[in-house]
Amino acid sequence: MAEDLIRYDLLAQAALRGVVRTVLADAAKKGLPGEHHFQITFATTAPGVRLSERLRAKYPETMTIILQHQFRDLAVRDDAFDVGLSFSGVAEKLTIPLDAVTAFVDPSVQVGFQFQPIEAGAEEDADAKAPARPSPRPASKAKQAETAPAGKDEKPPGAGGEVVSLDRFRKK
Repeated sequence: MAEDLIRYDLLAQAALRGVVRTVLADAAKKGLPGEHHFQITFATTAPGVRLSERLRAKYPETMTIILQHQFRDLAVRDDAFDVGLSFSGVAEKLTIPLDAVTAFVDPSVQVGFQFQPIEAGAEEDADAKAPARPSPRPASKAKQAETAPAGKDEKPPGAGGEVVSLDRFRKK
């Protein structure tokens, strides 16, 4: 297979992170329309993530937040967003760089994206002969269930479907 010197994987991730930025910016300005709400999973160890030591101790690698009814002060910048949430009755302000986001799901319309973490200098690595990372793709319903907040064992309706090969449907 030919080497991807254009790095479509990075371009696709940047475009989908732009979708996330746009959706969050709209929610910050106008609120969430209808039944829309967001499950956002991010790497707590990524550069630029700001959260309390209490939360960092509880979620040492990844954390999923839900923006639905009880969030405040959502502010979106080109490269990150800030949001106020309460955890066990304690108000917290989080800063999450878009590059730290590993999954974004809007369960109300069954839309989701998975992202590979962006390492520092990934764009410069395009000249190196590193294998291309898989490009992001919409999250499956099963993956959406995995991004549910800690302590919530309920799976969304229809979760847990079977993954099948396209070859199964081709005429032989």
